[in-house]
Amino acid sequence: CPDLWDFCCSYCEDYLGLKWLKVESMAGGGFASAAAPGSRAAEYEGKITFYVIFSCVMAASGGLMFGYDVGVSGGVTSMNDFLGKFFPAVLRKKSEAQKNNYCQYDNQYLQLFTSSLYLAALIATFFASYVTKRYGRRTTMLIAGCFFDVGVVFNASAQDLAMLIVGRILLGCGVGFANQAVPLFLSEIAPTHLRGGLNILFQLNITIGILFANLVNYGTQKIHPWGWRLSLGLAGIPALLITIGSLLLVETPNSLVERGHLEQAKSILRKVRGTDNIYAEFDDLIEASRLSEQVKHPFRNLMKRQNRPQIVIAIALQIFQQFTGINAIMFYAPVLFQTLGFKDDASLYSSVITGGVNVVATFVSIYCVDRVGRRVLLLEACVQMAIAQVAIAILLGTGLTAHKDLSHSSAIIVVVLICVFISAFAWSWGPLGWLIPSETFPLETRSAGQSVTVCVNMLFTFIIAQSFLSMLCHFKYGIFLFFAGWVVIMGIFTVLFIPETKNIPIEEMSTLWKQHWFWKNFMPETDEWDQQIKDVELNAVKVESNGHPN
Repeated sequence: CPDLWDFCCSYCEDYLGLKWLKVESMAGGGFASAAAPGSRAAEYEGKITFYVIFSCVMAASGGLMFGYDVGVSGGVTSMNDFLGKFFPAVLRKKSEAQKNNYCQYDNQYLQLFTSSLYLAALIATFFASYVTKRYGRRTTMLIAGCFFDVGVVFNASAQDLAMLIVGRILLGCGVGFANQAVPLFLSEIAPTHLRGGLNILFQLNITIGILFANLVNYGTQKIHPWGWRLSLGLAGIPALLITIGSLLLVETPNSLVERGHLEQAKSILRKVRGTDNIYAEFDDLIEASRLSEQVKHPFRNLMKRQNRPQIVIAIALQIFQQFTGINAIMFYAPVLFQTLGFKDDASLYSSVITGGVNVVATFVSIYCVDRVGRRVLLLEACVQMAIAQVAIAILLGTGLTAHKDLSHSSAIIVVVLICVFISAFAWSWGPLGWLIPSETFPLETRSAGQSVTVCVNMLFTFIIAQSFLSMLCHFKYGIFLFFAGWVVIMGIFTVLFIPETKNIPIEEMSTLWKQHWFWKNFMPETDEWDQQIKDVELNAVKVESNGHPN
């Protein structure tokens, strides 16, 4: 693999004439790192190298698989051939002349088909945390790819509901491992000044996966009776991509230092930064690693007072991300549009439109996140999402009843409003819900913190996936007011408790909490903090000298 890296870099530089843009991290201005006084962040150097671009693109393909799984489930569950084979009760209810628009898809087993993936991901993330810390980010992504490959085979060849659910569980295990490793990999491999944009490649691939699934569903729903098998089977394309891609990746310097491979870490850091002047950043990695070595129980350490800001914000972001209602819409978009009165073709076509909006809006986030910052995107999106959801609720409340479809003009307006809502989410709470936790946890608790992040996300994704169709049946148009209320709460939380992390080096994030009006109360006093660091460093030296800690 290292030889392949060298060949690719040499080819791109020598034969394609590709020149890398060197951007040095300087205090203040441009893409500068907001370095703490006396810190070494101002000494970091980094080019946009082939190693960084290739690594981030290949690693982010894990999001492609996740997105395809999100998008494909809603499409196949609206196909009559699929419903007739696995959920005949839903098909009968759907075919009734006096069907209830809001309740025609209310079936716990149908919801279990979608939600089982996220329950499996919830459990898998605990194992993924150990693997990520012990064996590295690259190995974790390879395991995720293998789970994806086997799960696709089970789903595409399913003969009964049990086989279908087993396939979804295997896919969920892959999601748990991928979502654990990929955001960490992207945050650690990317230069500080581009960390936000490159990390959002994961979310971008999720949105591309959703769009890809919607396009596939639109085509396969016309293939009878096995079109749904093709939809599920084509998930093998992103599954193979992450499996093969993980074999070609290098490990992150942070992970190599954490596991004691210092020379290899130094070599990789030179390659990914494109410069020999990596000593300031490497020394910071060594220092962070020494601190992390003293933490024998990272999950227990997460509960310490000084780690309260990161864990609270990470958990809150995942809960809020799901209670925007985004996954309820993305999971069941074709089903939702059929509820609104669209026919089969029209509902899938509308899903393709919303999927396209999702992709385009994510590019907005990539462009803006390292320019305007995280908080601006989060707050603007709260306003936009709340307005869109209230407007949708008003239209449904006045135009859609249990036995009467929306008028054509009202239905089109609803689709436009859903696109407005999706675009706001796609450039804010979608990507930033993954970015902010991955860049705020210190090295000693990073794997454990990411595990909690993924766990909470999957738990609430499971809750929404398992309950949305039932909530739609009982709340009717009020479901959108329910989610709008949560969006208001999210905005208030952002204003009060989420600081700006733009251009702050990962290893110096602790300075941010010390300056925050609320979180500074959880930080040790400066003298106490410095003494803790000195004690840890002294103990690390004794371990190296004597072979055991005092």
